[in-house]
Amino acid sequence: MKKTYCDVGIIGCGEAGIFAAYELSRLNPGLKIVVCDQGADIYSRHCPIVAGKVRECIHCKTCDTMCGFGGAGAFSDGKFNFTTQFGGWLTDFMDEAKVMELIEYVDSVNMRFGATDQRFTTSSPEAQALEREALRHDLHLLQASCKHLGTENNLIVLTHIYEYLKDKAEFRFCTPVEHIERSGDGYAMCLADERIECRYLAAGPGRSGAEWFSKECRAMGLKLINNQVDLGVRVELPAKVFSHITDVVYESKLVYRTKQYGDSVRTFCMNPYGYVVTENVEGINTVNGHSYSDPSLRSENTNFALLVSNRFTEPFDEPYRYGKHIASLSNMLAGGVLVQRFGDLVKGSRTNAHRLKQSFVKPTLTAAVPGDLSLALPKRQLDDIIEMIYALDKIAPGTANYDTLLYGAEVKFYSSRLELSGELETKLPGFFAMGDGAGITRGLAQAGASGIRVARAIAERLQVAEGASE
Repeated sequence: MKKTYCDVGIIGCGEAGIFAAYELSRLNPGLKIVVCDQGADIYSRHCPIVAGKVRECIHCKTCDTMCGFGGAGAFSDGKFNFTTQFGGWLTDFMDEAKVMELIEYVDSVNMRFGATDQRFTTSSPEAQALEREALRHDLHLLQASCKHLGTENNLIVLTHIYEYLKDKAEFRFCTPVEHIERSGDGYAMCLADERIECRYLAAGPGRSGAEWFSKECRAMGLKLINNQVDLGVRVELPAKVFSHITDVVYESKLVYRTKQYGDSVRTFCMNPYGYVVTENVEGINTVNGHSYSDPSLRSENTNFALLVSNRFTEPFDEPYRYGKHIASLSNMLAGGVLVQRFGDLVKGSRTNAHRLKQSFVKPTLTAAVPGDLSLALPKRQLDDIIEMIYALDKIAPGTANYDTLLYGAEVKFYSSRLELSGELETKLPGFFAMGDGAGITRGLAQAGASGIRVARAIAERLQVAEGASE
């Protein structure tokens, strides 16, 4: 088997991996960095659904929506949130000021490559008025400022970053890492026909590689901490219903605690004038959304997720598999994503093609199959979602209209988390974990920040080692 040697090996070309490579190459010019990803480069990622070649997922061997340079965030609408209140748990490892410094730094890099300087904020008088109105109905608007790049501009920024990095790190695309293991004082990334030896290993496997990464870590004797899984639906309604909110705070994070069960339900991934899309997670079709910055590319609808958080106690230790199982039920019933009118769900009626055609809200995901979400999602989560929709209707009248569309299942998988130091280093020296696939972030901002944190830790050690050898 062929052997290759490098200073730093990086698993994954998502946000964490990209920013780790960027910062390492900036701090240590000439460093040999090898980055492996099972997906393609930024120019070769082409989902057949997005290209209009097929109506529904055909289960490509490697999902271009999830894998490749830019990771799952490449085809998102590029929302960048400046906050520690959501989007990850980096404050479990470092103080809030440090996390915010890292987030601001990531944004400065994005701006260098073409990102907008426009921010939506929750500190404006209009946003404060919205927060007060929400509190009147026991809805809590989380504080954050947000940038919206737009799906098309997000890809442009990533393309510019790739052009900058491609000569500073060795990228191995369409190259899944099959196995990782200790090798002397360092580590080895084992490929199908090659073994890449590295002194330091930074793993950012992303959501698509999370389950694989957990198994590899267990095999290396690392303890994993069980994380949550969020189950829910994606709501689609006329953009005018939420325009008084999204015009002020583009990414409105509203949290509600249900009266029936005391569960927390939140809005997530708000896409004004956007589109509902499918997402393939290891062969399971889930639902997501995105929106464009260019007004000519927008739809007449707004979509957002409603998610119910689920945490599990011992002896259960596989929330990732649980989430995939729930999502697979809608796949079994519909061959993909289900869609149902809110009024039909409350009434206990299955939405069929005839009823959907009568709806005043026209679905932007035309491949979704009309059906009954109550056959796929647990009753408790559906009860929570229905209660939340009625609560939202008080601050955005029209949310609970009969023709509001609900797509399912939307599942947010949270990888089992390793025990990590403040530098995001595992119990194995020189082995670092970062990004969504490591269970410590949930969004572009904190994922990028985690990559910067890991890169700086490695760069500092390399500089110490160089100083000691002189």
